Order: sequence, then structure tokens, then C-alpha cells
Amino acid sequence: MNCIIVDDEATARTIIAQLCTNVPSLNVLEEFPNAIQAMKYLNQNEVDLIFLDIHMPDFTGFDFIQTLKNPPKIILTTSDSQFAIEAFEYDCIVDYLVKPIALPRFEKAIQKAETSKVAENKVIPSGTETEASTANDLYINIDRRLIKLDIPSIYLIEAKGDYINVKTEDKNYTVHSTLKKIEDKLPNDLFLKVHRSYIINIKKIVDIEDNSVLIKKDVIPVSRSNRPELMKRLNLL
Repeated sequence: MNCIIVDDEATARTIIAQLCTNVPSLNVLEEFPNAIQAMKYLNQNEVDLIFLDIHMPDFTGFDFIQTLKNPPKIILTTSDSQFAIEAFEYDCIVDYLVKPIALPRFEKAIQKAETSKVAENKVIPSGTETEASTANDLYINIDRRLIKLDIPSIYLIEAKGDYINVKTEDKNYTVHSTLKKIEDKLPNDLFLKVHRSYIINIKKIVDIEDNSVLIKKDVIPVSRSNRPELMKRLNLL
């Protein structure tokens, strides 16, 4: 993978470049002390991966990402761990490395980047709506840990401000995300948004009465606009 390093500290750039020499698949094209220079380079060149610092003068790493129309895979390299949750709001960010970076942890991040790139390059067979609709796993970020959920085990997702509450057969999880973002990653044949604050697994419905459904022990409102689609999905006798 062709990559660049963006970090305002010369020592940090040298360390990351040295770590890259331990991974044969990496080819460091350039190093930049600030985001502005990196932006100019990317206007003329394509890369597969960016090692990006968060705290830089004038332009932060997150500011930089927001300027990119089609960002490549990004591994954040920073001495500050407090932005991990915010980082995983960006689909292009595949990992978050806290300095000092050990080689085994660095290699693990590269594996994530390579796996993510392979998944993107897969051809989706005709007849499948999205890649997410055929996968059984969903990864959520909890305290800088990526936790794998079995999608069919999810029975309810509730929006609560800037967070969502994901309820599964085994456990409940509170995630800093939006209902829209998780809705896009769930298979349409299994999940339905029945209210502006709720997505349900229609296979887990226990009972329906008037404008509400019973999922496990949760009574969930169904909006008038979403009720026709719900009824359409059910196997009515």
C-alpha cells in the first residue's frame, strides 16, 4: 500500500517511517509536517493509506479529513487518547494508535487497513442490495474496543441524543453514533425503522397492538407513516 505520513513532529515522522520498514506491503511516498502540504499533494496524487496526527498547528487531523472528498484509509497516530470515540465516527479511519507506538500494535493496525481495503474491493453479486445485508457481523466501538455483534441477535435500537442504545439477546450497548448511520449497515429484510427514535428486528416482534409493537419486554411506538411498511413486511394470515 502506498502511504504518506502527516505529523508536525519530525521525530514522530521518523519513528512511523521506521515502523513502516518492518511491513513489506507498505511504501512510504512522502512525509509532511502539516495538513496543508499534504492536501496539496493529494490533489495531484492518490494514496492507499495516511498516517495522520490529530494535534497540528492551524489544521487538526479531523479538519484535514473533512477536506477530503474521497479519503483513503487513515490510521490516526497521536499522544492523546481522548478522541478515540470521535475518531470512529469516520468510516475512513481504520485504527487509532497512541504514541509511543509498539511494533506489534502497529502491525495489527496495518492488518486492519489491508482487511478493510480487501472488503471494499469485493464485487457485490447481482441481486444483493449491499454488502451489509449479507454479513452477520457488526462492529461497534466501546471504550476504544471494537466489539463484534451478531446482527440477528440485535432486537432493538433506540436513539438517545448523540447516542444509540443497541439491545441484543445477551447484552445492551450504548454507542456514540446516529440511528441513520447504523440503519445503513443493517439488512433491510430483517430491520425496520418504525419510529424516528427506534429500529426493530421484525423477527423479534411478540405482539402488535394499535400503534405499538412488543419486542421482548419493550413496548415500541410505531409512527403512522411507518405502519404501512411494517404491515407489509409481516406474514399475515
